[in-house]
Amino acid sequence: MKKLWFLAMSLLLLAVLAACGSDNKDDKDTKDDGSKEGDNATAEDSNTKIEELSIGFVPSRNPDEIITATEPLKALLTDQLAKEGYDVENIDITVGTSFEAVGEALSAGTTDIGLIPGGTYVLYDDGAEVILTATRAGLSNDSDDPVEWNKNKPTEATDEQTTSYRALLIAGPSEKGQALAKKVNDGEKLTFEDLNDASWNVMSPSSPAGYIYPALWLKENFDKTIPDLSKVVQADSYGNAFARLAAGQADVLVAYADARRDFEENWEAEFDRKASIWDETNVIGVMPPIYNDTISVSKNSDIMDDDLKTALQKAFIEIAKTDEGKEVIGIYSHEGYTEAKDADYDKEREAQKLLQEIDTK
Repeated sequence: MKKLWFLAMSLLLLAVLAACGSDNKDDKDTKDDGSKEGDNATAEDSNTKIEELSIGFVPSRNPDEIITATEPLKALLTDQLAKEGYDVENIDITVGTSFEAVGEALSAGTTDIGLIPGGTYVLYDDGAEVILTATRAGLSNDSDDPVEWNKNKPTEATDEQTTSYRALLIAGPSEKGQALAKKVNDGEKLTFEDLNDASWNVMSPSSPAGYIYPALWLKENFDKTIPDLSKVVQADSYGNAFARLAAGQADVLVAYADARRDFEENWEAEFDRKASIWDETNVIGVMPPIYNDTISVSKNSDIMDDDLKTALQKAFIEIAKTDEGKEVIGIYSHEGYTEAKDADYDKEREAQKLLQEIDTK
């Protein structure tokens, strides 16, 4: 009888323990599920909300072309910033009327981010801060001798990534342009009189390739500068400058070294030339290396702080690694980005200082 009673009590105890174990498991599962859902909700809710982020581009290409090419950047940057802790409701992209206009907007705080050349950056570094430097493919030509560029046409991209580029003085198909090119290719040195007799297309004074370094080249080689030239027209974009060169309205222009690659198709299809840009143009001057373009942010933007700067650095670097991102930043011949510091552009400051001294004389 005692054995039966003991067996019955043992079975009852096991049943109770089993029930308790089942209840505890259910409670644990419920708590785990609730905890996970709560964590996800917290992660989403913790993102900083930004109503609008504005980006300004300089008009180094046709403004409509830039707007079209950079439209996908809105979604790419929105998605990438969300991963970095920022939910951006709207991204506004504009192309400035000039290089200076974008610099002024950054200084004023009316534009949060600017994709601007180093020359523009150092002019407006009181209100702008560089966060990234663009990298781009090196070129098959990098000689100081213009004849080497003309012997080895067309200029091609290489696999090597660089943080600097060249500016070139390019002669067009006009009679004067061809005469200057022949003289250079025959091994003769140009005189200032040769250049002064030609009509020039330059960019705005803050453009490194389109004004600053060509001015320094003139100073170093002829003790003259751009204001000393008798026939100079300031173009509002490189597209317009090449169109004028193709039409014979300008004999020479100054541009970044791979500009002819960018306008190779336009030369025949849009500018109505019968021969290729490589056949009809020649390099007659080569400038020293120029540090690459910047992505800069406004020091006076209401939303800009150190955390957002870091997030933007990471976002643009990651975007540049994607095929779609590469296509977007390719509008400026950028292929990637690397973190930058203000001191990277000290050489540019030296160039600007010398240019200001030249202009005041």
